[in-house]
Amino acid sequence: TKIMTLLIVMEAVDSGAIKLDDEVSVSSNAASMGGSQIFLEEGETMSVEDMLKSVVISSANDAAVALAEHVAGSEEEFVKRMNLRAAELGMKNTKFENTNGLDDTVTEHLTSARDIALMSRELIKHEKILKYSSIWMDTIRNGAFGLTNTNRLVRFYKGATGLKTGSTSKAKFCVSATAKRGNMHLICVIDRK
Repeated sequence: TKIMTLLIVMEAVDSGAIKLDDEVSVSSNAASMGGSQIFLEEGETMSVEDMLKSVVISSANDAAVALAEHVAGSEEEFVKRMNLRAAELGMKNTKFENTNGLDDTVTEHLTSARDIALMSRELIKHEKILKYSSIWMDTIRNGAFGLTNTNRLVRFYKGATGLKTGSTSKAKFCVSATAKRGNMHLICVIDRK
């Protein structure tokens, strides 16, 4: 799910609608997210770039929602954009109900390995994402909060460039792994059911 969230955000950055150094103000909705998070507090501000790094590296659900609200005004409006973009990419087996993939309160939120590969291919066209997704460890909040990549391949697999892991009780453990050798950039999606 966060692959599409990141794609919409990166397209907003590239179009000039938002900038990496824009400050994002955290809503109570974003701060309330569970699962993987960076423990954002309502009213806290953080740059788009630090929130992007938090989503890519540490899979922060709260940062995903905060970015969505910053880009589209609300998570609901952002989800509409996600589903529209999925249709444009030919993702026939995908429906998004939120921006972070938490599936304990959704009923029709789903995707397929093929569709994950399609949106991954589109996302890696934004080279800044690969800069973030290949980082093993980093920090935010002026070094006070550590980020460790949920994708261990970036530390142990030669040529790994990312991209995104995911896990929920319904989806189990999934990964869209990217690696580059020479001039070939490959995407491997594992969707465990």
